[in-house]
Amino acid sequence: MFYWVAKYTLGITLRLVFRSWSRGRRNVPRHGPVILASNHLSFADHFFGPEPLPRKVVFLAKAEYFTGKGIKGLASRAFFSGVGQIPIDRTGGEASERALHSGLRVLAGGNVLGIYPEGTRSPDGRLYRGRTGVARLALESRAPVVPCAMIHTFEFLPSGSHNPKFGIRPGVIFGKPMEFSRYYGRETDREALRAVTDEIMAEIGRLSGQEYVNIYAKAAKEQLRAAESDTQLSVPREVTRAIVYRAFSRSHCKTLPDG
Repeated sequence: MFYWVAKYTLGITLRLVFRSWSRGRRNVPRHGPVILASNHLSFADHFFGPEPLPRKVVFLAKAEYFTGKGIKGLASRAFFSGVGQIPIDRTGGEASERALHSGLRVLAGGNVLGIYPEGTRSPDGRLYRGRTGVARLALESRAPVVPCAMIHTFEFLPSGSHNPKFGIRPGVIFGKPMEFSRYYGRETDREALRAVTDEIMAEIGRLSGQEYVNIYAKAAKEQLRAAESDTQLSVPREVTRAIVYRAFSRSHCKTLPDG
């Protein structure tokens, strides 16, 4: 109940105040299990992505949203718990397996599961390498994957910002469902998992128009932090970031296959 109340009231605000928009809603099946695989640009993605859909979307959300302290932490925990999102530990290993099984239970119930294959928000608005968990979910559940492209949410609410930028209209594009029956039975085959993941990321990139960077977003953030700590440039932090990204991205940017 809380999910639908929050969705209705928040939806009015998003549409009237921020003039959010969407395309391709009919590409999301109205019944049965569905995996919604989205790029991840901003905290605002959690709101603008599911809002246009008539179905409840259960996201695998990072555990930090449920464990924060103070008033902000309490509000975050109350909201994400209230709308039925599932906390996941992103440390890998057994934690990743638990997240996978949580997602499979959602799909087994005939529901819509939302996932961000990049694993974390893009640090600079580009599309980063997808993690293969989305492929395992697709092959083990045999649910269709609907690629989802968040548009302008990076500019609307950048990472670390608490104030949305008025005048920017965030949007979302839902692509046509993708099925991977040719890979069924290869759920533990690393090459198959990578091929499925890359195909999904290629379609997300086609919808979003983002530049693709062939490293994980987490690694990019770590490289950035290391470079920033070493640099002695007496320039604004934003300029330093731009210089650092331009330097290391040359060797990692590539065009994904059309699939």
